[in-house]
Amino acid sequence: MNFSKILIIGCCYFIIFACHSGKADNNPAMAAAFDTSHYTMVKWIDSIVNFGTITKGEQVTVHFRCKNIGTEPLILVNVRPVCGCTVADYTKHPIMPGSEGLIEAAFNSEHVAPGNVFKTIIVNTNTKNGTEHYLFFRGDVTTDSTNSTK
Repeated sequence: MNFSKILIIGCCYFIIFACHSGKADNNPAMAAAFDTSHYTMVKWIDSIVNFGTITKGEQVTVHFRCKNIGTEPLILVNVRPVCGCTVADYTKHPIMPGSEGLIEAAFNSEHVAPGNVFKTIIVNTNTKNGTEHYLFFRGDVTTDSTNSTK
């Protein structure tokens, strides 16, 4: 075998073994997402929120509450606003049976056209009644600051 083939094979082995860090994935949220034997049930207390009327450029925060109605800890695995105008924060620790969790979404109307807005947040959970849930908030954005009901 010539030197170039040995070098190429050696580089391939190096890349394969270098990419594997040897550490186990210790992310409990990801583990819960795939552990179907410990799935639970969620009830959304707020799944659609109307924030009223705000003036273009204002920011408003909406809240969504959920309750663990199952027998295992509820984990909000991932919370993704569909629009870049919204940033979400959420309960990161396991929500015990009978307890509530919170998702807080901050909507910035700076780059949104005036009028009616309807935004979506996708939530992934470890739940038997579907692992993907959709939350919505709506309201009106106006250019007239006298109409604000924030």
